[in-house]
This record gives sequence, C-alpha cells and structure tokens, in this order.
Amino acid sequence: MPTGRLTGPAGSVRRIAAGSTLGCVLLAGALTGCGDGGGQDTGSSPRTGTPRTPNASSFSGELPSALASSASAAVSSASVSASAAASSASARASEFEASVEAETQRRNAAAEKELKKVHGRGNALAEVGMTGIPTAETGGVLAVRVTITNKTDGEASYAVQVDFKNADGKVVETRYTGAERLRPGKNEQPIVFSHQPPKPRLTPVLAKAQRY
Repeated sequence: MPTGRLTGPAGSVRRIAAGSTLGCVLLAGALTGCGDGGGQDTGSSPRTGTPRTPNASSFSGELPSALASSASAAVSSASVSASAAASSASARASEFEASVEAETQRRNAAAEKELKKVHGRGNALAEVGMTGIPTAETGGVLAVRVTITNKTDGEASYAVQVDFKNADGKVVETRYTGAERLRPGKNEQPIVFSHQPPKPRLTPVLAKAQRY
C-alpha cells in the first residue's frame, strides 16, 4: 500500500524544494525576493540590481560578513565626515575671530592716528562715556566699556583715547578705540582692556574724544 512518502528522484526533488523554501524564509529579514526555483515568470515586473542569495551555510542570524563589512565602512566614513565637518567649523571660527581681532586693531590704529592731529581733549567728550566692567567677568583684567553715541544730525566717526593712571596720577598705559561711520542717534560700545598687571590697580580716564 502507498504510504504517501515519496522515494527516489521525486522525493529528492520535494526535499530540495522544501529546503529552498526554508532558506527563503530564513533570509527574508535580510534580503528581498527569492526565486521559485523554476525560472518561470510570475507576472510581476522584473527588478534590477536584486542581490544574489548568499550561501546559507554562512548565515548565523546576523548580517552576512560582506554586508557587515560594508555597514562598518559606511559608519567609519560617516565618522570621518563628521570629524572633518567639526574641524572645518573650528577653522572657520578661528578665522572669524582672527578677522575680528584684525579689524579691532585696524580701527584702534585709525583712532590713534586721528587723535595725533587733535590739540586739547577733542570735540566729542560729551558724546562718549565709560563704564567699568567687574574683574570677576574679565578674569581679573582691568577693562572699561566705552559708549560712543552720535548726537549729531549726520553720520560721523569717532576716535577715543583712554589713559590708565596709577595712584600718583601718572599715566601708565594708553589705549585707543573708536567707531566709524556711526549714524545719527546710534551708538557703539567697544571694550578697552588694560595690558598691565591687575595690581597695583589703575584708574581708567577718558583723555580724548574726537568726532571727525
């Protein structure tokens, strides 16, 4: 009597087909598309670039070694790109700081040059004020905020000289600052720093202010 179990070539074909089906199920999470083994057209549009089925004996529940290597390379590439972007941003920030410092030095030099022409204390003392900055905010460095306000009806530039005097009233240090092309009613607040040691303590004095 037949027992329902195929033997011989037919049974081998069925076992191979079952094994192929099981292989497709196991690999469904990692790959898309498995052939039916017969090479027949299923009616769906063919897909290009479909990855070939890897050797099932190398499948361990994780990404196949080739895919894992590719993923690792992608992560490394992304890390390198992020590091390069951070370095680029840092370089741009340094360039910006350098450009600001260069502009400050240029403006201070222009103010000093302008004040060399001035006899007396200048024509803009009433348009300039100074406020001390707590040393706790400057790391112990003596600094003052200079407020320059254009109180005229036209655009103007300003040159300011700040002297730092000791307890005897002697000028120990002179610093310059200014504002260029300041519009009517507008103000700027540059900060002047002393380059002298914090002690003995010096007193900042508005020495000259010229509008030009």
